[in-house]
Amino acid sequence: MTDNNPKPEVSEHKTEEPKVEPVKKEIKEKKEKYVYDGKTPPLNIFLHWCKACNICIAFCPEKVLEPDRDGKPIIAHPEECTQCAICWLHCPDFAITSNYK
Repeated sequence: MTDNNPKPEVSEHKTEEPKVEPVKKEIKEKKEKYVYDGKTPPLNIFLHWCKACNICIAFCPEKVLEPDRDGKPIIAHPEECTQCAICWLHCPDFAITSNYK
């Protein structure tokens, strides 16, 4: 059996795609949220309010805090603090505050 309807011919005509220029993005330098001057610590820890639960030490992404001999947090690496607020927002005793925010 033959088909009475021939297949449509496919043209070899190429359509040119519009040229897209790449978007130039300016890379901004990472700004620090504050500048640690070596004098004022980034955090204020009220040790008499602290119950040494160590939540702040565990959640700190930059490992700024370390436990002292009583298990309470001390600021071991203040220059690494980014003021992310994780420590003082998770502190159940509200024993940590920021000196910059």
